[in-house]
Amino acid sequence: MALAALDHVNIRTARLGELTSFYGRVLGLRPGKRPPFDSGGAWLYCGSHAALHLVEVADSPEVPAPRIEHFAFRAENLAEFLARLDEFDVAYRTAVVPEFGIRQVHLRDPDGNHVEIAFAAEEDAELGDPPGG
Repeated sequence: MALAALDHVNIRTARLGELTSFYGRVLGLRPGKRPPFDSGGAWLYCGSHAALHLVEVADSPEVPAPRIEHFAFRAENLAEFLARLDEFDVAYRTAVVPEFGIRQVHLRDPDGNHVEIAFAAEEDAELGDPPGG
């Protein structure tokens, strides 16, 4: 398993329009195609890559600052990576992104930070979560 690149940053916000406008104006990111998730949001693209994922949430004390929900890496060899997590007894959960087919592995580091490792839709591996994962 080899990490290839940082894939994206995910930010929860109660000001979706404001953030979309800010990142467009200030950084030149542009809104683009986003899977049909149940929550509102926007994917902002840097070139052809969706580098910033904004997720709309209600403004409340339960949404702490900073509002970065996770960071993600793109990687290759899903089966090898899952075996490595099992070898080190790391709890994780898996998901497949609707319409895009991207295979996701979600885990937490020892400090509790949410980390996503994203694999191409063509990657083939058993995606069941491990016991206790």
